[in-house]
Order: sequence, then C-alpha cells, then structure tokens
Amino acid sequence: MRRASLWAVLPLLLAAVPAFAGEAKLDTGNTAWMLMASALVVFMTVPGLALFYGGLDKSKSILNTIAMSFVAFSIVSITWLAVGYSIAYGDDLGSFMGNPFQYFFAKGISGIGDAGYPALLDVMFQLTFATITTALVSGSLVGRMKFSAWIIFCILWSIIVYPPIAHWVWGGGFLSNHGALDFAGGTVVHINAGIAGLVAALILGRRKEPQLIPNNVPLVALGAGILWFGWFGFNAGSALAADTIAVYAMLNTTIATSAAVLAWMFVEWMTAGKPTVVGISSGIIAGLVAITPAAGFVNPVGAIFVGAIASVFAYFAVAKLKPALGYDDALDVFGIHGVAGIVGAVLTGVFADPAVNEAAGLLYGNPGQVVVQIVGVVATIVYSGVMTAIIVFIAKALTGLRVKEEDEIEGLDGSQHGESAYNL
Repeated sequence: MRRASLWAVLPLLLAAVPAFAGEAKLDTGNTAWMLMASALVVFMTVPGLALFYGGLDKSKSILNTIAMSFVAFSIVSITWLAVGYSIAYGDDLGSFMGNPFQYFFAKGISGIGDAGYPALLDVMFQLTFATITTALVSGSLVGRMKFSAWIIFCILWSIIVYPPIAHWVWGGGFLSNHGALDFAGGTVVHINAGIAGLVAALILGRRKEPQLIPNNVPLVALGAGILWFGWFGFNAGSALAADTIAVYAMLNTTIATSAAVLAWMFVEWMTAGKPTVVGISSGIIAGLVAITPAAGFVNPVGAIFVGAIASVFAYFAVAKLKPALGYDDALDVFGIHGVAGIVGAVLTGVFADPAVNEAAGLLYGNPGQVVVQIVGVVATIVYSGVMTAIIVFIAKALTGLRVKEEDEIEGLDGSQHGESAYNL
C-alpha cells in the first residue's frame, strides 16, 4: 500500500516542479501598489491637469481646455492599447522602437511578471504615462486651436512621438543601452511634452489677445495639489514594486517639490514684489517635473538641490525668456515642463547616488553620466520637435488649425462645445 501510494503521488509532485521553478508567483503587495499607482496617475490627468489648466485659461475657454485633457486621455488609452505599448515595449527594432504589432490590443500579454504582478497591469500603468504626456501639450495651445485638429494631433502624436522615446529609455532602446537615467519620465514625458508644446505653439501662432489672466485661481491651486498627490504614483510607482526605491522616490518627490515651491516663491517675491498663489502652484509643478528623472536615483539632500535649481530656471523661463522671445506658450508648458525637465535630467547625472540605486553621478566619481544625460536631452528635443512639426502640419492640412478670429476673442466654449462654464 505504501509503495502504491508513492507511485500515485509522484506524478503530482513532478507536475508541480515547473510551477516552483519557472512561474512567477503573484505578489499581492506589489499588485496592490501598482494598481494604486496607476489610479493615482489617472487622477493626475482627470481631473488634476484638467482643473489646473482650466483655472489658468480664460473663463470663456475653460470648458474647451478641460475637454482637451479629457479627450486626450480617452484617445491615447485606445492608441496605447492598440500599438503604443508594442512600439514602446515590444521586441527591439534597431534600438529605435519595438515591434509595433507584437502586443496589438494586448495580444499575448498574460501571466505574472518578474515583479510579481500581472503583466497586463504594466500595460495599464504605462498607459497612464502616455495619456498625461499627450494631455500636457494642450497647455501650449489653448485658446485658439480647433478641437478637431487637437483630436488628430492626439491620435498621431501618441503613436509616432511618445512610444519611440519611451522605447529609447525604458524599452531597451539606444539611450537605455548607453546608460541614460530617467526614473519616471524627465525626457520621455516632460522634455518631450514641453518641446512639442513649444513647436506646436510656434506653428499655430500667437493668440489675438496673448495676455492671460487666470479665471479661477483656487481651481489652479486645487489642480496643482491634485497633481502633487497623484505624482506619488507617477514617481514612486516607477519603482515597479513596493520597496525601498519606491520610498526614496516618494520622499524625494516631497522634498524636491517643497524646495521648488520655496525657491519660486522667494524669487518671485524679490523680482516681482509679491508671492502669488499662481506662482506657488507653478513652483509645485516645476519641482515635480524636475525630480521625476531623479526620484529613484538621488538622496534627499540631492533632491533639494534638484528641485530648487530647476524651479529658479523655470521661473526665469516663464517670467523673462518668454516675454523676451515673444513665443505664445499659453500655459507655460515649455517654460515649466520643458525647462525644469531639462534641468532635472542633467542634474540627475550630477546627483545620482550609488547608495540609493547603484547609478553614480558626477558628485560620486562619474562625470560621464552628465554627458549621457545631455545626449538623452538633445535626442528627445530633436525627435519630438521635428515629428511634432510634421504632425501639426498634417492636422492643418486635414482640418485647419485655428478657430475663427471672432470665436477666439469670444472664447472657445461656445464655438467648439456650445456650452458656458459660468451661467450667472
């Protein structure tokens, strides 16, 4: 009987061996964290970014501005599932992009990944980055762009521009192979969106009334606060695990942003006479942007320097550079996301601490990391700028870019949506 029982149980034991040897086990803690991080980044876009941008725009265009964020999120969710994820994370093609149809509409994505959460959850988390990056661009274009042209832009930009750059850095492309550091999207998200916004704004042309007084400053502050809260998912979630690196990323995000707020506030106070709530809110965004590439690589002291330095650069880009050059980046996407993203990416190469996450920067004996970071910045600027220009001209050919002059002056809510935000 004993021998018979052994022979009966042996096949079951042998069948169980592959499960222990080759299949990853579900880590419920990591899964719960990545679900939450994904939800936090969604919250950044809808409603965070929509309210932040909406409050900054004119009262008669606030609904159009909010709609641009909502629709960008919706369009890019579909394009990302269809081909965007494949281009970013499919099998490498020449260090430039992934196989565009490898994961067509999430085909073949199943099972548990190495970090212990379902592979499909990675599609969701990375989707949130693609959506907010595209939505960010809208801030440069509000007040004069046809809604139909914006839809075309979102479709093309979310396929042609964002996924290849994501592949360069995170999907096994050439920047990754050369050791570029971008923890959560300094180049992929913020420089990319900032340059795209600037190029598109230059092609679109200046508004008829370029002076812009925010219609609802409390709404701006609320949006900035939501973005700060959601950014914990953005940065700490990029550790892809509930671990020590995620803790560093969350703490560094808090410290860098606080330093950026104070830096912007005091510089504005000294140069303009008073510290404004819009300025403080802008300092929040500048700090969040700057620490994004560095969040999981620097120590908290380094985070203070990254946030403060980038915030000062962003302030002068908004307050001095834009008026001097005369470009109409309506809500300062380039001035804040582009400039703070560039400064943050370069400073990552300065302050990266090997005691945090192995990578060493200039201050820890590796000056070459700064060069690598600059190469990543330049590559992103060139590709995003050129491809964005092509996409904008395609949209212009298909639908035209600008609304009628009278609609622009009266505000876009009525002409583009048939609604009014304030019925008093």
